[in-house]
Amino acid sequence: MFKEKLQPFIDRHHEITKLLSSPDIASDITRMTELSKEQSGLNELVEQAKIYIETAEAIEENKELLGDEELGDLAKEELAELEPMLPKLEADIKILMLPKDKNDDKNIILELRAGAGGDEAALFVADVFRMYSRYAEQVRWKIEIMSSSDGTAGGFKEIIAQISGENVYAELKYEGGIHRVQRVPDTETQGRVHTSAITVAVIPEVDDVEVDIKPNEIKMDTYRSSGCGGQSVNTTDSAVRLTHLPTGIVAAIQDEKSQHKNKAKAMKVLKARVYEHMLQASLDESASQRKLQVGSGARSEKIRTYNYPQNRITDHRIGLTLYALDDIMSNGNLKLIFEPLMAHARTEAIKEAGL
Repeated sequence: MFKEKLQPFIDRHHEITKLLSSPDIASDITRMTELSKEQSGLNELVEQAKIYIETAEAIEENKELLGDEELGDLAKEELAELEPMLPKLEADIKILMLPKDKNDDKNIILELRAGAGGDEAALFVADVFRMYSRYAEQVRWKIEIMSSSDGTAGGFKEIIAQISGENVYAELKYEGGIHRVQRVPDTETQGRVHTSAITVAVIPEVDDVEVDIKPNEIKMDTYRSSGCGGQSVNTTDSAVRLTHLPTGIVAAIQDEKSQHKNKAKAMKVLKARVYEHMLQASLDESASQRKLQVGSGARSEKIRTYNYPQNRITDHRIGLTLYALDDIMSNGNLKLIFEPLMAHARTEAIKEAGL
């Protein structure tokens, strides 16, 4: 019975409450913080579980009274009210029972790069970045561009940004992969539709505890910046390239005039990329974990097509097609995509967990 699956969560919540009142735990700040966080994560689940159990018990009691001459009609009325509540409560609780992704509440490093399609791909990088920026405005996230490389005809060959706010990774984690665009470029005189592609990477930001990179594991190169950047460009070695020697992962930043600021930004990007590398290695080892993703999460996976002539956007992983491309690109109305993606991910996770 589903009710029996809920009891371990209720028992654990009681156990944590007792532990938190213990003098031994009160003197151990680290342990107390861990337990408080675990308890906070269980609060809503336990509250809903208790309502579910009370509702299920009330249904059983009313069923027993159906044959009673005096109380039968009242029991029938109550059953008509209570029974429809149970499936909704069960569905909500199943979502709360799923293992939490420890990265969901993290800020992210967002990386967009032009792929096949040359100038048109660079222009599309700018379009997609603007789309994410408009969505970020709606949900009050903060975006800071950390590094960018201009395209020859506008747009960006590459843009790297930090996005901070509430549940950033939780909402954007399914955006990683290849985004393909089909449209008629401004330079196209015959009106032919061209196909271009860009790569999007969404990497959770990490702290020193999660990724401990030692100074002797880093090779630092400095060089002169190129492109826009003010008077210091091409006059001082302010640009910084950091290489993580154990993995060969590189981060290069040149946007700031100060070498110190470029190094700090490059280190933040490098740590995030090393963490992503570790995360991917862990996912590759666990087939069950990989099933919890929407698609493979690989940067080489084609996840979405943006077809401008048909005003159509298609997410290939869940078979979602919307004729609202203008609204999504111009207004950043990404809820139209995010909500079905997250619903699909939850459904798959519930199946995988056998709930």
